[in-house]
Amino acid sequence: QVQLVESGGGLVQAGGSLRLSCAASGSILSLSTMGWYRQAPGKQRELVAAITGGGSANYADSVKGRFTISRDNAKNTVYLQMKVLKPEDTAVYFCNAYLNPKGWGPRDYWGQGTQVTVSS
Repeated sequence: QVQLVESGGGLVQAGGSLRLSCAASGSILSLSTMGWYRQAPGKQRELVAAITGGGSANYADSVKGRFTISRDNAKNTVYLQMKVLKPEDTAVYFCNAYLNPKGWGPRDYWGQGTQVTVSS
């Protein structure tokens, strides 16, 4: 059974930093694009950043220059370094991975979400 386990959320003051981690575990044959999405109360889930297996990254305009996504392919882990956090970054952050598990076809997997709260 494949799982995505996130960590690193919390409460931080505006201007502060946080680092999120997400590790994929289980019988994984291949792991493609990994990314982070977020969902604020009353809003739709939106893409924050994504990174391919080769390391190409893309970002939402709202986080460019402040957030950095990276991954460790040996550990099946993706990171999101968040700096200069703003109150509008407050949301539940979800890890996403497109992977091919053993015995099943490739599809999207989601983590359980981690709360990030930025106080003004």
